[in-house]
Amino acid sequence: MVDKSEWQGSSGETWAAEWRRTDRSFSKLTERLLERTREFTFRNVLDIGCGAGELSMAIARGRPEVSVRGVDVSPQLVATARERADHLSNAEFVLSDAAEWKADDGFAPDLLISRHGVMFFDDPPTAFANLAAEAQSGASLMFSCFRDIAQNPFFTEVARLLPEAPAAVDRRAPGPFAFADRDHVISILDVGGWKDIAFEQVDFPMIAGAGENAVEEAFTYFCRIGPAARASAELEPGPRERFLARVRELCERRCHSGIVALPAAAWIVIAKKAD
Repeated sequence: MVDKSEWQGSSGETWAAEWRRTDRSFSKLTERLLERTREFTFRNVLDIGCGAGELSMAIARGRPEVSVRGVDVSPQLVATARERADHLSNAEFVLSDAAEWKADDGFAPDLLISRHGVMFFDDPPTAFANLAAEAQSGASLMFSCFRDIAQNPFFTEVARLLPEAPAAVDRRAPGPFAFADRDHVISILDVGGWKDIAFEQVDFPMIAGAGENAVEEAFTYFCRIGPAARASAELEPGPRERFLARVRELCERRCHSGIVALPAAAWIVIAKKAD
């Protein structure tokens, strides 16, 4: 589990430093999210848990008439997003918890969007109720989140390499798989003031490495972000070396045509503000 304090500290620092790799790993999912934005008419976009700003920037570049505001709890990620988007006059980034964010300056979004940024709320129904209260009448919501961990080899194949099976966790606790269950998501959004909830299954390759040094890139990625990084940090030196050797072998096995990728499974969830 990665909680708010971690995003404000070590996890935020790592993701900010690794934004190129993380954006690439989600590139196919980002393409699908951008495709689906064409279904909506909007002027003000709120990007929830915007991270290093990739999705916000893509929308701002493609729609110069639209105002985009990204919010994130990580000061490091917000700083990175601002630096990357300093050439875009219609994109801005705010250090704020979306669960508590207020449109104090009159910026009321008519599209709220997120690429894997909504699964970390401490109190999801209250967070989505706050977002609904700040949104325009008739506003649309669209976000992506992981489906069940069993459908995500990007995580499970690494976990199988551990000396011991990871301890069981509450899958509905804040974390990558908190929104895997459809019924759970529906109940959260319904209580939070959203209706007409629809789901799209999206299967995509999470790209860990590419190019001449794809295996080394992928290995470095796994050592810095995700389940391998967290697991290796908790191992003693001997088991850690053996585990990381197995991770490198996994990268080698998964390298095809200069790309190291593992399958991932997500939902794209769409809803409407219940007025």
